[in-house]
Amino acid sequence: MNATRRTIADHVRANPGVHFNAVVRALDLAPGQVQYHLKRLRADESVVADEIRGRTHLYPPGYDDWERSALAVFRRETARDLLAHLLDAGETTPAALADELGVARSTVEWHLDNLTDDDLVKKRREGNRVYLEPARPDETAALLREITPSLPERMVDRFTKLVDGLVEEG
Repeated sequence: MNATRRTIADHVRANPGVHFNAVVRALDLAPGQVQYHLKRLRADESVVADEIRGRTHLYPPGYDDWERSALAVFRRETARDLLAHLLDAGETTPAALADELGVARSTVEWHLDNLTDDDLVKKRREGNRVYLEPARPDETAALLREITPSLPERMVDRFTKLVDGLVEEG
């Protein structure tokens, strides 16, 4: 394995669920160069790739489907914040979650739909009210501890929040 390929594999191992563009930015490599080496890493099963919501996320081997999906979701700051809050608060409502986090209700609902689809959040209805709770709190908390988002990832997520807030106001 050459030095560039080893560097990419080490980055993926240190950042499970990292998406392709974040690898390119973090390692300051050309996209084609990263594609070439990832193809080789995937062929020898040193790296696993999944396309999730329009992004290719990369993992070291050993994560199951649920874990890979969860790690990809955790790479999004808002989704990660929603899950962290749910883990701390236990059961809550979408409106309370939006208020607590200062995020537009539509943004919370979009993330909650995805988190429910990914078996990270359970929704329970009582009459007209919806209650939320973590679907797999212990496993989710363990995986959340593995994620340390990079500065560029946090900045992209914060820019998205800013745009969402402007759209809500407009």
